[in-house]
Amino acid sequence: MKKKKYGKIFIIPTPIGNIYDITYRSIQVLKKIDYIAAENYKKIKKILNKFNISKPIISFNQHNEFNKIQKIFNKIEKKKNIALVSDAGTPTINDPGFCLIRECHQKKIKVIPLPGACSAITALSASGIPSNKFCFEGFLPSKEIKRKKILNLLKYEPRTIIFYETPHRIINSLQNIVEILGKKRKITLAKELTKSWESIIFDTAENILYKYKNNKLICKGEIVLILSGYKNLEKKIISKKVKYILSILKKFLPKNKISVIISKMYNIKKQYIYKYLVNKTKK
Repeated sequence: MKKKKYGKIFIIPTPIGNIYDITYRSIQVLKKIDYIAAENYKKIKKILNKFNISKPIISFNQHNEFNKIQKIFNKIEKKKNIALVSDAGTPTINDPGFCLIRECHQKKIKVIPLPGACSAITALSASGIPSNKFCFEGFLPSKEIKRKKILNLLKYEPRTIIFYETPHRIINSLQNIVEILGKKRKITLAKELTKSWESIIFDTAENILYKYKNNKLICKGEIVLILSGYKNLEKKIISKKVKYILSILKKFLPKNKISVIISKMYNIKKQYIYKYLVNKTKK
């Protein structure tokens, strides 16, 4: 029995600012595919016009994603090739498309990703903050209670942390970062990347917040925040002697009581001791 043939879906990154950042391969694929599933009609149309490409466009965004998946599959089943493009950057990275791609894998439809622009990676490369290990957290929540909850969960994250942020929320988010992660936490703030007015600032959270509050920075444009990870200070603070005492006490007492006792005896912050004990238990 012959295997049924389907079309393919191509994941095509689009420029995050400078239109000439689109790759030559992306242009060639856009010329050859049958349909484009686009998050933003105006933006993809601008790119198509720039490179003299004319293709039918299917609207595909966060509001209609689930309703359009079947329409796209119907075309793929008719051996039509589809290009998935987002508003800007690499599709599915904090943009619509994840569910579509997952369904493609389940239906054995070939998915072909193309390399290209991504604001998180572009900012990270220019951040001056370690990039060998990092976590991407997308946009911080708009409501302060939820935003603080996320930041508290990431307080002791040792890897570099990447956030997206909007101009109208940046000051509130920076205030929460200073409050929860500390005013001396190193941050690189990258704004309007690849555009002629791009800005990349490396400083402490406290200083960047000060610049925004005093109108030394313009609250406009798309923002990427790169935060340095938590420094594991307890490794330096907790001596071999203290570690030996902890290894004995943990057999008889709960972690919170041990933390209080050792904190008073050796003038070490309770949270360092408690975190050390938790990490030891996991191993």
